[in-house]
Amino acid sequence: MGTVRTLVLPALRLVVWAVIAAALVVLAFRGGTGTEPGGGPGAPTVDLTSPIVPVARGTVANTVTVPGTVVADDPVPVRATAAGTVRRVLVKAGSTVTADQALLEIRVEEEQQPVTGTDPEGNPTVTPRPPKVRTVTVAAPGAGTLSAMDVLVDQVVAVGDKVGEVSPGSLSVTAPLSQSDQFRLLAPPSTAEVTVQGGPAPFTCTDLRLGAATGGSPPDPGAGGDPMAPPQAAGTTARCAVPAGVTVFAGMGTTVAVSAGIAENVLVVPITAVQGSVQQGNVWVIGESGAEEQRSVVLGLTDGEQVEVREGLAEGDQVLQFVPVPDDTVEDPMMGGPYG
Repeated sequence: MGTVRTLVLPALRLVVWAVIAAALVVLAFRGGTGTEPGGGPGAPTVDLTSPIVPVARGTVANTVTVPGTVVADDPVPVRATAAGTVRRVLVKAGSTVTADQALLEIRVEEEQQPVTGTDPEGNPTVTPRPPKVRTVTVAAPGAGTLSAMDVLVDQVVAVGDKVGEVSPGSLSVTAPLSQSDQFRLLAPPSTAEVTVQGGPAPFTCTDLRLGAATGGSPPDPGAGGDPMAPPQAAGTTARCAVPAGVTVFAGMGTTVAVSAGIAENVLVVPITAVQGSVQQGNVWVIGESGAEEQRSVVLGLTDGEQVEVREGLAEGDQVLQFVPVPDDTVEDPMMGGPYG
């Protein structure tokens, strides 16, 4: 038994593993049960050619839909309009104010030129004059609530110093835009359609503007962020005003739909067929001989799936559905390449 255990069993184990390895090699190089190296007659083939689609007519509705948030409008600073000392504060913080309402008074002293003359003996004299005092009133920049009054009586202020701020009490809707959204909104309208889940019926948000968002915020260490990492860069946002009478609150989530035009009965192709998506692009047209021809086209509106072609193609032209990928294969000099 000792001889069987130490010699025969290990030898049988090696034979079994050798048979398994040989079977795997045969399967790998003969494609399973086929008799050809590349696989049997029924082996599936992969078609790597790009599909061809015709240029057709259709309708393109350029509507960008993005998630947004209801936010309170920033307070408007109240700034001193003269240099002097605060004479009187007319309105306390927390009070409701109207546009151009007087908030405080500044006492301004202006030096006057001395009076020159001569004394009875004919000698020149210079008589100083007291400064001229006037009062300048600082008015509210708009209607709302005086959320802060940052000066005291007899405090010295300079022109442009912030002396308070007025919170307008109004709301806006902001929505971040991706790079592709920005390209689709090169000529945005002045309104947007806003939907608040569980809130009022969809409403029209006015005074739509696109611009840079406020500066990025530093990472929160308590949320697992790296306190030494730089703040995230702020992107571009769409912002519009919530009309009066619409009941929403700051912090609510919304869906913002911006309709930037519609084109009906125009030539369209899939966006995957065009290299570029704004104003100018390239497509690959299939000629009568079957050869591919790169052609420059003028683009119009897009809905994210298809794009309007204004110039460069005719209805019925055949184009590649996908932009061809350039061949980046590196030739090996040892395999018969240009230096072989």
